[in-house]
Amino acid sequence: MKTAATAAAAATLVPTAATAQAEANPFGKARLKLGFDNFSIRALKWKAAELISYAEKQKVDVLLISDLDTMLDADGTHSADHLKLMGAMSRDAGIELQVGTLAICPTSTKFNNRWGTAEEHLRLLLKVAKGAGSNVARCVLGFGEDRRTPGGIEARIKDTVEVLKKVRSQAVGDGIKIAVENHAGDMQAWELQGLIEGAGKDFVGCTIDSGNATWTLEDPQNNLEILAPYILTSGIRDTMMWKTDTGASVAWTAMGEGLIDWKPYFATWAERCPERPVVLEIISGFSKPFPYLKKDFWEAFSKIRPHEFAAWLALERKGHEIPPFRASAAKTDAQFQLEDLEKSLRYAKETLGLGRKA
Repeated sequence: MKTAATAAAAATLVPTAATAQAEANPFGKARLKLGFDNFSIRALKWKAAELISYAEKQKVDVLLISDLDTMLDADGTHSADHLKLMGAMSRDAGIELQVGTLAICPTSTKFNNRWGTAEEHLRLLLKVAKGAGSNVARCVLGFGEDRRTPGGIEARIKDTVEVLKKVRSQAVGDGIKIAVENHAGDMQAWELQGLIEGAGKDFVGCTIDSGNATWTLEDPQNNLEILAPYILTSGIRDTMMWKTDTGASVAWTAMGEGLIDWKPYFATWAERCPERPVVLEIISGFSKPFPYLKKDFWEAFSKIRPHEFAAWLALERKGHEIPPFRASAAKTDAQFQLEDLEKSLRYAKETLGLGRKA
């Protein structure tokens, strides 16, 4: 006959469904969607169909194809039939397909007129998104160098807002939201927030990038706190930082190999934007110097907020130097990128409890 004590002991040995769910998802809610950005494995030069097939094998929920070239058909066009086929292929695989491009600011240092004017470029992105069945169109303002251009990043934000407003009716009519990224050192979170509010948050949101936050002297956790209400998609990776004679170096890493404390990060994510996907964009193998002890460095960050820089410095002081990756016959760039992405996906699923197919 079972006593109350034996029943209690048994209960501690046999987890309930609720306990099992809590163990599977440390954030106490439905598991966050997990995916990857094709830029993580750019050296393979796969087209959309190959990426969708790979994403299905990796059992992810979302695939972000963040450049327009990868969505081209065999004839080098964005034909309606091809886009429709890619959309159908992703749906059949149970994968949410998202599409994107790079700079849409006409005065960015890296704007490329290959796809026409900035407005034409953005309209093409919306066409590709609609054709492939993506309700998100990811793009960027530009790059860190834009902070040093005439008028600074404020002028580039103004120019980008003007372009975004020109395509509002197309985006709203097609049910697509434009997800502007904090990209490669161009905007801090509060600056991107201003861009979104200025353009119109009814059709513009953000692609939050945790690694790029560190390139604008931000702690990714603080960056998330500001941008959470605007997140549509993401580009997530870990970061290592260390002190140098002139300031610091920042190296992006595979998930779990850097300094970022992901548990509070994704607890905030699960609470504030639980249906937005965690899309891994793993870019590693090199470091970038941040010589903040030199006076001219601050020309690009004249309006930095002290509490955000302090949080960034706190990360730097926890880190240590890591060597760069050198491609060789033993390990090519493609092999290195595949390895880093796949171990990051495992870490996200097994350690962080992300992914609805896990």
